[in-house]
Amino acid sequence: MRVAMYYNNKDVRIEEAPLPQIGTGELLVKVMASGICGSDVMEWYRIKKAPLVLGHEIAGEITAVGDGVKRFKVGDRVAVAHHVPCNTCHYCMNGHYSVCDTLRTTNFYPGGFSEYLRVPQINVDRGTFILPDNVSYEEGTFAEPLACTLLGQKKANLRPGQSVLVIGSGISGLLHIQLARALGSGKIFAVDITDYRLKMAKQAGADVAIHAKEDVPACLRKANYGRLADHVIVCTGAAPAIEQAFNTVDRGGAILFFAPTEPQATVPMKLWDLWRNCNSIIMSYAGPPDDTAASLELISAGRVKVKDMITHRLGIDETALGFKLVTEAKESVKVIIEPHR
Repeated sequence: MRVAMYYNNKDVRIEEAPLPQIGTGELLVKVMASGICGSDVMEWYRIKKAPLVLGHEIAGEITAVGDGVKRFKVGDRVAVAHHVPCNTCHYCMNGHYSVCDTLRTTNFYPGGFSEYLRVPQINVDRGTFILPDNVSYEEGTFAEPLACTLLGQKKANLRPGQSVLVIGSGISGLLHIQLARALGSGKIFAVDITDYRLKMAKQAGADVAIHAKEDVPACLRKANYGRLADHVIVCTGAAPAIEQAFNTVDRGGAILFFAPTEPQATVPMKLWDLWRNCNSIIMSYAGPPDDTAASLELISAGRVKVKDMITHRLGIDETALGFKLVTEAKESVKVIIEPHR
């Protein structure tokens, strides 16, 4: 079978690999669609494990079922989560699935940018979901990123009627905007450095789109009854965006850091201001199985219109182009690889 082997962001090669062999409790899935995530192009993170086949936002068709599998059959259309929790450790029992050791080590093989993949038994048990009939394969690839978004907003305790500022209007930011709108948020603001993404933010449901070079706090106060934002969601690891978050959160508000920085990055904080204003700082990544299932329901019901975010659909031979588009972050949002296109 063909796979897109990642060496670095500018070197993604189409190579031949053996068809994965499945064992007891496992599945073989024909990958019909796989989204390129922003984390796939975090070269500082990926290159230390290269060469490897990336791709963790996948949907496909089951083509073989291992002994003992009862819930799935050949021909089922599924979305598959790459990381799944153990559900029994101290962290899982306290609801902190994202820091579970099992979640951090599980994966399917070889990766979504391939024609087929093997789903291990634990992923079959708690990370494989039947696609609703009205959800396409390409829409199914959003189950994982939307689950991450849903977990983040739950951890930040977003409530109906509260104002939200999303900094960074890439795919994560757009998902946060759509989800906040679907869950009844008040005014939604978006900030980005490009006009194209600000336009996409408006289409996704932002009430006001603000260029990062503007006086963002002043824009917020003008459009938000004299106040800053109840919730600030940071969807970029850029230092100016992080600084902006501290300057735009209202008293009693929360900042959700949804995107990582490089490991050695440090950020100065005015702890006095945070203490005096009773601000909360929340970190979130990954999404547990319950949120993946909920995400598919949101997509199926049309409450989050993920199809509108897809700007490019490419065959596996064009995976290198897909990485280029996502890395440059110009006029692209979601790039989908279709290995059997």
